[in-house]
Amino acid sequence: VQLQASGGGLVQAGGSLRLSCAASGRTFSNYYMNWFRQAPGKEREFVAAISWSGGWVNYADSVKGRFTISEDDAKNTVYLQMNSLNPEDTAVYYCATSRYRTTRFVDNDRWGQGTQVTVSS
Repeated sequence: VQLQASGGGLVQAGGSLRLSCAASGRTFSNYYMNWFRQAPGKEREFVAAISWSGGWVNYADSVKGRFTISEDDAKNTVYLQMNSLNPEDTAVYYCATSRYRTTRFVDNDRWGQGTQVTVSS
């Protein structure tokens, strides 16, 4: 089972990025895909979640209205479209899978390697 995150980079405040998380190695239809982020010196925090093929999504309050999570079943890939980025969004972003709805990072059983997002002011 592997998760491969990509799409991070350097962007100016107000800009956009789209992160991808490609999953392989098993069927994910009964799982949830989650995005977390971790800034230097801070704990890993929940960003967004989606159910595979179920239409359920959830967002942290800090990103509601700016970030959109989506999934492509055919590609086994989850996306995180990030708009109106600000310097507080700077962090390493991780994708992970869980067997139930959760915002806690400890409940996730598989993790991608992380992708750096840096937003300059």
